[in-house]
Amino acid sequence: MNIKLPLKYQRDLQIIGVALLYYLSARLGYFLAFENTTALPTWPPSGIAFALMILLGRSAWPGITIGALVANVMAYWNNPNLGAQTIITISCFIAIGNTLEAVTGNYLMKVWIKDPYPFRHAKNAFRFLFVTLFVCVIGAGIGAASLFYNHVTSTDTLLRNVFSWWIGNVVGILLFTPFILAIAQGMKQRIKPKKFLEIGIFLFSVTSIYFLLQVDYLAMTLERSLPFLVLPFLLWLAFRFELLVAISGVLTTALVSVYYTTVNNGPFVLTTPDDSMLLLQIFIGVISITTLILSATVKERIDVQHELQKFNENLEAMVEERTRALNDEITSRRTVEEKIQRTNQELSKRNTELDNFVYSVSHDLRAPIASVLGLINLARKDQEATMKDMYLDMINKSALQQDHFIKEILDQSRNSRLEVKREEIFFEPLIDETFSQLKFATSTGKSVEKIIRIKQEKPFYSDRWRLKVILNNIISNAIRYRNGKDPVIKVDVEIADHNVTLSIEDNGKGIEREHLPNIYKMFYRATDDGAGSGLGLYIVKEAIDKLNGNISIDSTVGKGTTVNLRIPEIA
Repeated sequence: MNIKLPLKYQRDLQIIGVALLYYLSARLGYFLAFENTTALPTWPPSGIAFALMILLGRSAWPGITIGALVANVMAYWNNPNLGAQTIITISCFIAIGNTLEAVTGNYLMKVWIKDPYPFRHAKNAFRFLFVTLFVCVIGAGIGAASLFYNHVTSTDTLLRNVFSWWIGNVVGILLFTPFILAIAQGMKQRIKPKKFLEIGIFLFSVTSIYFLLQVDYLAMTLERSLPFLVLPFLLWLAFRFELLVAISGVLTTALVSVYYTTVNNGPFVLTTPDDSMLLLQIFIGVISITTLILSATVKERIDVQHELQKFNENLEAMVEERTRALNDEITSRRTVEEKIQRTNQELSKRNTELDNFVYSVSHDLRAPIASVLGLINLARKDQEATMKDMYLDMINKSALQQDHFIKEILDQSRNSRLEVKREEIFFEPLIDETFSQLKFATSTGKSVEKIIRIKQEKPFYSDRWRLKVILNNIISNAIRYRNGKDPVIKVDVEIADHNVTLSIEDNGKGIEREHLPNIYKMFYRATDDGAGSGLGLYIVKEAIDKLNGNISIDSTVGKGTTVNLRIPEIA
């Protein structure tokens, strides 16, 4: 209930407030009036009414009418030459004129200027000036006509009354309307420290002029020169500060000038009050118009500078964004090109391997079969039991060779197709299992001595099957190409920093140095004894690449071979 009550009477309170402001400003206008003349140097209510109409809208017009009616009744009430009915009639017409003046000005602001604060652009400031000159004709014309038709003024003074009334209203709007609108806008920017220095210089200069006026030698000259001395300071305020500061300086200068002129002091005092008032009004109009136009021009320039700065920032951001997009596109294209290049290289490699594979498979698969068929024919023809046992051993060797070859082909196919699988690895049982499976890799010769050293304190995570394939091929090569006496295979395993390092060393036949660069190629054989298929180290290299590891082989003919592996743990 306490909230709804003020809202219900908000418009009534607004009207009363407008009427009160109008009346008080009228009292200020009468206070600044010249003696022995009905004209006023400035009529503040015109500016107050115009500003309130702009800020509050058409709902403010009853307050303007009421305030104007009361102010004019009070002004003419003590005139002994006018009756009450005449006073009320004159006051009503003047109130209507003042109201129409404000309403018309508000309408033109909306349809022509289209900005409730017309001092952002020089064009709108000029339009505000033209609106002021036009609407003041309404108030002055209706007011002067009411006095004429009620026989307060004569025909001889009608035109002069209209002009005096009009210029007083113009001065009132030029002084008070921008001031109130600037207060409503508020200070958009805080005054910077360097501006305080300028304010200090301004105050010091004004104070210096005041003290110079006290010097008899300079007093008369400076007094006559005051309008010229004041103008640079007002332009300074308009150029360096916002409109609120500049128009405050103009308003202060105008009110002080009016007051001193009404008491016959200052540079505007002429032979008659009307002449003094006209000169004063011209001065006030000039400084007001100059300040408003200059302030609007400076504001427009600052806004343009801010817009250009913002545009430059946006342009820089757009350029950076576009550059970043182009860089991303270039990087993406480069990545795609590199991927295509790698794919082409991989395809070329696979095609070469496929050609070699077809050739070698056709040869290595048919060779054991042809050998078996030939041995079977020999066994049929030869009747000796000892020869048949030899033939069976030879057939068994050919079958084992073919089985080993087929197993390597399956390992290669599986390694290229299957994804890496993360499993818990303990190397001691894995290596023991590998040696157990290769125990009968050959049927002749002495057994191999194995020396195994494993440094593993916790599980290692990798692909168990691929590790098994790697160890099986390397250890089987060490066994297959062992020397004729005391063969030894040393296996050293160490796990540190999520990496496993394996070293497999033998004292076998070794590999000639010219063969080392090619030993990872498919079907490449470093010896001509036909014991291997040429796939073992190729499969080892492919499996290590799948695990993101690396391999290096150091070998000396007649002394042995050392294979070093480093494989990272799968996260």
